[in-house]
Amino acid sequence: MVSFAFDPGVVAAIAVAEALYLRAIRVLRRRGYEVPVGQQAAWHVGIGLVVTGLISPVDTLSEELVSAHMLQHLLIADFAAPFLLAGLRTPVLVFFLPRPVLVPLARRHGLRRLFRLARNPLVAIPLWMVILYGWHLAPPFDAAVRHGWVHALQHASFVIGSLLVWWAAIDPKRGRPPGELWKAGYVLGSRIPGMFLGVAFIVMRSPAYIAAYGESARHYALSPLADQQIGGGLMLSLDTIVMLAGFAYFFYRAAAEHDRAERAAAATG
Repeated sequence: MVSFAFDPGVVAAIAVAEALYLRAIRVLRRRGYEVPVGQQAAWHVGIGLVVTGLISPVDTLSEELVSAHMLQHLLIADFAAPFLLAGLRTPVLVFFLPRPVLVPLARRHGLRRLFRLARNPLVAIPLWMVILYGWHLAPPFDAAVRHGWVHALQHASFVIGSLLVWWAAIDPKRGRPPGELWKAGYVLGSRIPGMFLGVAFIVMRSPAYIAAYGESARHYALSPLADQQIGGGLMLSLDTIVMLAGFAYFFYRAAAEHDRAERAAAATG
């Protein structure tokens, strides 16, 4: 029987993140700035995806089904990350952390340089590939299933890695790097590693994680190999959806930006 998971640490972390966001909204409102409804909705959608991945029956099923474990990672990383970053766009980002926490962090110049380096597209995508492929090797994947603290580390690394990959495209600091069209190609490139991994799980002829999961999939009328293939299919199909949606969105943004530039040139000419 599937049930909801209520890990106190997970629930507390999600509650703190939500409380900090609502606090930032109130602070900005008192200062005369109303955060757009769409931006707030993006944050809450992201939090909802994290809750679905870590508290809903998806979490309890992830202990018995490889496919549920992979779905969990897709929900909290590939899907949640862009919504969370869209919800955090400046000025919310500046007020998200309380000043006693933000100021000491801002003064750590080495930490700031490391963060700027890690979110650089040329670094973020290779780092994401190391995280993605590294955790899907059998020994670390099995360890994550068997040990709660390893599983928590796995979740944290997927979320952080995905946030770094999406940072350049979503641009929560509103730095506005020149052009929008490059972001369409960037999203395309960032999704391909996950899609290749999904294909690998589909075509494999033997289950990769039999040591951790054994025959538990048979309780759900699935063979271990079929369970793994479903997981690979989820990775391939959901990453394709994210890729196409991101590509279409940024291509549209690029076209709109081009039209605005043409109108401005015509007006001044």
